[in-house]
Amino acid sequence: MDINEKSYAYGAAKSSIREIAAYGAARKAQIGAENVFDFSLGNPSVPAPDAVRKSILKNAELPPAQLHGYTPASGMPAAREAVANSLNRRFGTSYDPGDLYLTCGAAAAISITLNAIVNPGDEVIVIAPYFPEYRVWIETAGATCVEVMADATTFQADTEAVAKAITPKTKAVMIDSPNNPVGAVYTRQTLEALAQVLTTRGEELGHDIYLISDEPYREITYGAEVPWVPSLYDRTIVCYSYSKSLSLPGERIGWVLVPNTNPRHDELVYAVAGAGRKLGFVCAPALFQRVLIDCVDEPTNVEAYATNRKALTDGLSKLGYEYIEPDGAFYLWVKSLEPDAEAFFNKAKALEILPVPSNSFGCTGWVRLGYCVSLDTIQNSMPAWEKLRNQYK
Repeated sequence: MDINEKSYAYGAAKSSIREIAAYGAARKAQIGAENVFDFSLGNPSVPAPDAVRKSILKNAELPPAQLHGYTPASGMPAAREAVANSLNRRFGTSYDPGDLYLTCGAAAAISITLNAIVNPGDEVIVIAPYFPEYRVWIETAGATCVEVMADATTFQADTEAVAKAITPKTKAVMIDSPNNPVGAVYTRQTLEALAQVLTTRGEELGHDIYLISDEPYREITYGAEVPWVPSLYDRTIVCYSYSKSLSLPGERIGWVLVPNTNPRHDELVYAVAGAGRKLGFVCAPALFQRVLIDCVDEPTNVEAYATNRKALTDGLSKLGYEYIEPDGAFYLWVKSLEPDAEAFFNKAKALEILPVPSNSFGCTGWVRLGYCVSLDTIQNSMPAWEKLRNQYK
């Protein structure tokens, strides 16, 4: 084959989430959007804050060369300063613009981080169920993706299992809290235990084990505390996106933070910049860097997601479905009515219900429902969910 075989394989396999979303879009065109109950994609239905629109209009009046010109590879100093100041206000830290590298969303942030720290043959641990693209990004960086199942009841990270999975090749553990796909928020107790495991095992092995904290859902919670991870483990690197908090998934703006408390801070800052350079992830979209300056502290409309969460959980509870109560994000982790989640999905699909089977996330027996949809979609889907339930009686 005269092309890159690994890239061909990733392209041919495609993302299950996006495949289902594409099928949903085609079905909506065929039978009407109101007749398709698409819970596949984490695409926020909540509009971006009005401040975003105002910022775009204001910045559009800038001279073209200023508005559309290149920024520094790591991002405009004023945009990085706005983010650093926001973090300092919220978490009592002392970050400065040099600790941040602005990116095209969390995908680029994670890819950059992995390429900054791993070498061929290293291992990166993920907590299953996990966002499936983690594996792609880990393998592309030359490392091996090692799955460790979360606690089967709470879906908190199983720190004892993580400790057992760490080997001399382990370079990092990756977490996301609030979690996609379950909606679990890792407690302070869980994170402190994980930090202790990484510290102890790192000392035993004689090398640093990094903690990559992927946090695009940090602002979307329902009363749960979301601890600031670098305050609990100093070898943390944080990856963030405004796709969910500001409802900007198509604009691709986020960042990598190397906290100044990280013992390898100076080396890591250069490694992150170098990874961005070698991957071609330089100069994040200039307009939305300017939007960050204006909107970095804009609140997220969590109330709309809370309303959807209640409508979905109340409706499914009445029909006898089992699920994990989500403390954050906008996903519901629902137990499949048969062990084979793919078979359950196919029965749901026949009724125009489109969840995502858990096989995509590294385990079996569940489906993920994104409730970042319209309230009408949730309410109108209930007769179909009832028909699906009746097929198993």
